[in-house]
Amino acid sequence: MVLGLLAVPLITAAHLSRPAPYGDHLAVHARVADPGAAEPRLRTTGRAVEAYDPGTGRTRWAYTREGHRPLSVLPVRGHAVTLWSDGLVTDTARHDGRAVRWHRAAPEAADWLRTARAREGAGVLQRLAPGARMLAVVTPYRITAYRLADGDLRWVLPARRGCAFEPARSVRHGRALLVAQPCRSPAASWTAEVVAVDELGRIVPRRAPLANERPGGAGGRSSAAAGPEGEGTVRNNTAPSGG
Repeated sequence: MVLGLLAVPLITAAHLSRPAPYGDHLAVHARVADPGAAEPRLRTTGRAVEAYDPGTGRTRWAYTREGHRPLSVLPVRGHAVTLWSDGLVTDTARHDGRAVRWHRAAPEAADWLRTARAREGAGVLQRLAPGARMLAVVTPYRITAYRLADGDLRWVLPARRGCAFEPARSVRHGRALLVAQPCRSPAASWTAEVVAVDELGRIVPRRAPLANERPGGAGGRSSAAAGPEGEGTVRNNTAPSGG
């Protein structure tokens, strides 16, 4: 009995000393009692993402990761989406910083982000849908789309062979995101060097819709209509994945 009682604090200490997943450190500086309070503004400070009250300027919360720095942060209603120097993308509860909801790795992005061509991750994080339902992560090798609510992978569009996306050369036209895709071949047409995407993937005629809402959620698009996929687009209608 005595040995059992002595073991309790040791087990507790071991639990508290475990490193946070992904090196996360989330510090809440000011509790937000009013759920209707204005969402905080976001900024990066070299090693942290900080959220501060737009009225008082007080810091609400700060988020750091051991050994890594935030390159850019995308403010979306309810979400603070951050691109980190190791190619990880995270989503933090923007209003009160109560949790990091999910982590996703951008494949092959870490080495590229260390080069001058990456321009500190300019243009990598892009909104895809009205109402901030979808996020695109654009790297030279592929465009990857995630559902913001849970980080679920929805589709992947690889760059055309001999070409590469340039995230910093992206512009929005209505609901479409236009991404430059310059090619090495001088014979490549200009139409091959620009790709248009939206929440459903590459924009092509008669494509099949995706059901991008969470299962059971309202407002989901029907996936019953038939039609060809956009060239190079990989569909992924899997169930929500964990963080």
